[in-house]
Amino acid sequence: MITGKPFLTTEQLRDKVVELAETISRDYAGREVLAIGILKGAFVFFADIIRALKITVTVDFIVASSYIKTSSTGETKIYYDARENIAGRDVLLIDDIIDTGISLNHIREKILSMGPASLKVCVLLDKKERRIVDVPVDYIGFQIPNNFVVGYGLDYENKYRNLPYIATFKKET
Repeated sequence: MITGKPFLTTEQLRDKVVELAETISRDYAGREVLAIGILKGAFVFFADIIRALKITVTVDFIVASSYIKTSSTGETKIYYDARENIAGRDVLLIDDIIDTGISLNHIREKILSMGPASLKVCVLLDKKERRIVDVPVDYIGFQIPNNFVVGYGLDYENKYRNLPYIATFKKET
């Protein structure tokens, strides 16, 4: 059940996407970037941010998960891997949320092993107090408390991804 009013409004999300895209565009000025979105959760944020970038972007995706309902399993499963050649390219890895850091670190290490020219990480939400693995993140939208959130691509049992805002979710007992 979604509790209370939106935790992050549609307007706050839109403004943050523009702000992040301006910073990323400045940092990568004159370069082509391979943007890799981590699905499913990042699909809305990914689409919004790449449309706001003012640089040349090639797009790819990874489908990965470590969650069952509201808990991390601690094990990252990759269901679909990036198809673009990563070697020698500037890569921007885009995810919805960094929580324990286990999944993002696993994916980041995998990409680094493919020899990119550079690798930067962008996340919309950072739940720092849950961090188990320290992962370098270059672009962060919002620091959030340890609440389970849904909307704007984030889900509970593959539901609520379509909400245009982010809300706190509590399972009914």
